[in-house]
Amino acid sequence: MLTMATSIIRQASSSFCRATTTSVRIRSGWSRTMMSASDDSFEVAQFLCLSDNYGYLIHDPKTGETAAVDTPCADSYKRELERRGWTLTHILNTHHHHDHVGGNMALKTEGVKVYGPAAESIPGMDVALKERDIVSFAGTKAVVMDVGGHTRGHIAYYFSKEKTAFVGDSLFALGCGRMFEGTPKQFWTSLQGLRNLPDDTTIYCAHEYTEANARFAMSVEPGNPDLVKRVEEIKVKRARGEPTVPSSLGEEKATNPFLRGDVSSEIRKNVGASEGDDGATIFHKIRLGKDHFRG
Repeated sequence: MLTMATSIIRQASSSFCRATTTSVRIRSGWSRTMMSASDDSFEVAQFLCLSDNYGYLIHDPKTGETAAVDTPCADSYKRELERRGWTLTHILNTHHHHDHVGGNMALKTEGVKVYGPAAESIPGMDVALKERDIVSFAGTKAVVMDVGGHTRGHIAYYFSKEKTAFVGDSLFALGCGRMFEGTPKQFWTSLQGLRNLPDDTTIYCAHEYTEANARFAMSVEPGNPDLVKRVEEIKVKRARGEPTVPSSLGEEKATNPFLRGDVSSEIRKNVGASEGDDGATIFHKIRLGKDHFRG
């Protein structure tokens, strides 16, 4: 459980985009203000839902627009909206699993528009989205990315100006979602698309699975010094009751085994990949390894 102490974390901005992030821990969750080069900003409220889901609300203080990214639990969102004095205007769903859409209908009141993947059945969906579609929100835009694999039609929302991506269960801190509906080739293509985003992209995933993911990552790439360092940092954060989400894409590229199968000979050896295996085959062997891992 998150503690009630308050802390502020500032991340350095890139000289190209001048995007900055300020993170503040407040009572029941975390609040992050994403600032773009044009001084437009939105705030991301992050809070726990169900047992290990993270709920996200994106709020623009200028227009008052507020978007929920997935809806694991309507009551948690209602409490957070009321506590902050925000009014919900958008629901951005990533995929159809109940712990991501379960609160849709209870939260869809007059004026709330529901967006979701065209290839999946989403409760209350008003706008069906596919790869490269644009979602306009509060003076900025999110590009829709097809990240199918966990589910067939899974999508992510990439706010390029704010260097922020909401990826649902497609990519986790040090992990990725189980392959319930997709194929190895589809899932690997999706992960490659995410990997191609800028390294300083902030990745918001949907679950606090990082400690378990870290144990598997260490089993397949113990010789990676970046991973060893990150695992120690994760232990400290969790001991303090702090979230390990979000992470940066650069961190994931350096330490997440599901993004590294084609670049790490140590991972390939430890999952039994052959010299001639392509990226999708290597990914599948890593995914099967995680599915059966009991560490």
